[in-house]
Amino acid sequence: MWLTGLVLHESVFRTTDLPVNDRFEAWAERMGRTHAPMRLSSDRVADYRGSQRVIALGDVVLWPATFDHLVFRRTPQLIRQSDPETYHLSLLLKGEGAADWGRQQAAYRMNDFHINSSSRSWEVFTGSEPVTVLGVEVPRALVAVPGRRADQVLGSLLSGREGIGALLSQFLRQLVADTSSYQPSDAPRLGTVVADLVTALFAHTVDADLRLPPETRERTLTLHVKTFIHRHLDDPDLTPAAIAAAHHVSRSYLYRLFQAEGLTVASYIRDQRLENARRDLVDPRLRDLPIRAVAARWGYPRAAEFTRAFRTAYGLPPSELREQALTEA
Repeated sequence: MWLTGLVLHESVFRTTDLPVNDRFEAWAERMGRTHAPMRLSSDRVADYRGSQRVIALGDVVLWPATFDHLVFRRTPQLIRQSDPETYHLSLLLKGEGAADWGRQQAAYRMNDFHINSSSRSWEVFTGSEPVTVLGVEVPRALVAVPGRRADQVLGSLLSGREGIGALLSQFLRQLVADTSSYQPSDAPRLGTVVADLVTALFAHTVDADLRLPPETRERTLTLHVKTFIHRHLDDPDLTPAAIAAAHHVSRSYLYRLFQAEGLTVASYIRDQRLENARRDLVDPRLRDLPIRAVAARWGYPRAAEFTRAFRTAYGLPPSELREQALTEA
């Protein structure tokens, strides 16, 4: 839906306005048009929730968005097929995310900027909970830093809490919070301000020769591991040893990563399996799916073991929870 008139040109998109089965495909198409063609995947495909505003500021585009778990992949093949030659910035407002450019990695906390280029291949993935970001698309030609130098920013940890990053963050937040005071003729000028602040941030970063702190790599790896776990929850043989081997680390190092978050690997796997099973059990659309099939779907091939674990976690057996939920629906 486009909003026009005596205000900035803005569109609004919500997956909840669409039939359930069409939501993820529509979101993937929307993301491809917003930034660049990408391959998207998610563990929430069945009923994907995402909302996005797109605000056009001349050649610069802002897009505040909230969406479920997502993995974005920009591949060399997609770059050859279509490259809008833009820099992308995302200010992370809620949740967690990480990016991988092969030799460079970065993990992001709230109020950090993630930066990538449509001309580079990369993988970006968010945590298991929904994220809220403020996305910015800036043509490379508008960033007045030599291309090779500007590309050095990719993989840097850029904070939106201090210095030039804070200036950019504050400007973007204020602008998207209320666009009603701006006219269409203001759009190109506002876009120029955004491009100038992005240029200043890039220039400051490459001149300061910032380096990622050691803990960044650990946060990135932890999020990689969590994403791997989510993809393999249906595998009964998903064990710490298998996870460590898949990521080329020792089990003791894997344990340390989770201990830093007050977790154990086994408890994280169990909790994610049980929560996904609980979600299926209370879903009216799955009322005819046998409980043993729900259990197997999330890595419990033995129904008795699933029932014991479920009762311990939620205080009642899965059959009783399903009955309560369907009665209340």
